[in-house]
Amino acid sequence: MSKTSLWSRFKKGLQKTSDQLGGQIKDLFLNRKLDANTLNELEDLLIQGDIGVATASKLRQILASQKFDTETSEMTVRSVLAAEIEKILEVVEKPFPIEKTGQTQIVLVVGVNGSGKTTTISKLAKQCLDQGLKVELAACDTFRAAAVEQLQMWGERLSIPVYAAPNGADAAGLSFEAVTKAIANKADVLFVDTAGRLHNKEGLMNELQKIIRVIKKVDESAPHQTLLVLDATTGQNAHNQVSVFQEMAGVTGLIVTKLDGTAKGGVVVSLAEKYALPIHALGIGEQAEDLQAFNAHEFAVTLVGLE
Repeated sequence: MSKTSLWSRFKKGLQKTSDQLGGQIKDLFLNRKLDANTLNELEDLLIQGDIGVATASKLRQILASQKFDTETSEMTVRSVLAAEIEKILEVVEKPFPIEKTGQTQIVLVVGVNGSGKTTTISKLAKQCLDQGLKVELAACDTFRAAAVEQLQMWGERLSIPVYAAPNGADAAGLSFEAVTKAIANKADVLFVDTAGRLHNKEGLMNELQKIIRVIKKVDESAPHQTLLVLDATTGQNAHNQVSVFQEMAGVTGLIVTKLDGTAKGGVVVSLAEKYALPIHALGIGEQAEDLQAFNAHEFAVTLVGLE
């Protein structure tokens, strides 16, 4: 797929967020001057767009410090906003590394139920396959039969092995078996799906930490990456998820999904500002190509409604 068509899909996926925030900025400047009241209202719009209070305040201060004429157009303001948002985001722009290393890369995937973990794993697996890597999967969300079945279905579609166990089986035991076999099979990547019962924080933490411990018994350097999958429709609640899973599993990178179904895409900016964790990819649809490498410039200009 060409870069132009990817860009078009990206803009379409972020349409709800772009239409809301960009449209509101445009409406704000109808017959208005860039004065303190307008800046205050603009800050409110940014907060409503889930950019977050601290980040919105920072952007307002930057705009206030600019030597704008009071008749400055909303397009000029949008351009400045996009440039400042890009500065925040470019620090965390880091595509998911897909390459042969000569070592089986163990990728632990965490996130609450319904965030899109299993679908994201399948998309990442497809991208790795397309790069010529040998991929295997481990269905360690053993408390949800549906999650195991979904991963097995994707394994069949992609013709890759899926390690699974009966419903309710010990997830750590399964992860130990999966890592051992993946290394023996000389797999390039093993994706380990996990449970996400956030309402039972203590139980989930114990399980995740046990999984990590047993993985390290096979390979002390593993897991090599711990990806947190976040559902963008949760808005600012994503912050709580990052905090909890960072404590539980030492998150190394983020993937934000379901951006095509929400006007809360601004949360990506506040997450970048607060946690500075690499953002590897964004999910903007159900197809494999709808998981796209995060691009700070494209996201920033789309967020504020610029072409």
